[in-house]
Amino acid sequence: MSGRLITLEGGEGAGKSTAMAFVAERIAARGVELVQVREPGGTEAGEAIRRVVLQPGHGSLCPEAELLLMFAARAQLVREVIRPALARGAVVLSDRFTDASFAYQGGGRGIDVGRIAELERWVCGLKPDLSLLLDLPVDQGLARARGRGSADRIEAEREEFFERVRDTYRRRAAQEPMRWRVIDAGQPLEAVLAALGAALDAHFEARP
Repeated sequence: MSGRLITLEGGEGAGKSTAMAFVAERIAARGVELVQVREPGGTEAGEAIRRVVLQPGHGSLCPEAELLLMFAARAQLVREVIRPALARGAVVLSDRFTDASFAYQGGGRGIDVGRIAELERWVCGLKPDLSLLLDLPVDQGLARARGRGSADRIEAEREEFFERVRDTYRRRAAQEPMRWRVIDAGQPLEAVLAALGAALDAHFEARP
């Protein structure tokens, strides 16, 4: 496949929406085809699964059900959108991807990472070319997220859950430094966007 997959990851309240808009504009300015997706979601089936996973009204989900639902949505997204886009040379920008399952269902829920890795290989068979991690202390992120209004099912988790999520993200970034760029999301917005821009420029210069 001639395209590339770029993912944006981070905990609650890290500013992913603002970052996604900036990154998308920066990539599109290079004159390449850009396809934006989000997880869970991005397809008709995926959006239905998103409602089940995130809306509190659907009741509790055991960790295994949550993980399998995430990968069900991901399977549809990979086959319906991501792989065809990569095959025609597009840049796919995804709001979360498989690393989120390692962080949330692995670190947060305590599911064995080997099982998640097996699903990643079977369902996706690909990894991002570049992953941008918006890193922010949990207390700051939750204050931002919960200040927006009612929390979804995952945002309502305890602070300890999100500490495990953050720790997992940071460990994964340390283990694969060539793929990851960690952005301090506690900086002023201008500095965050500048860091994102520099990371993207370095990536495209290394692989034109």
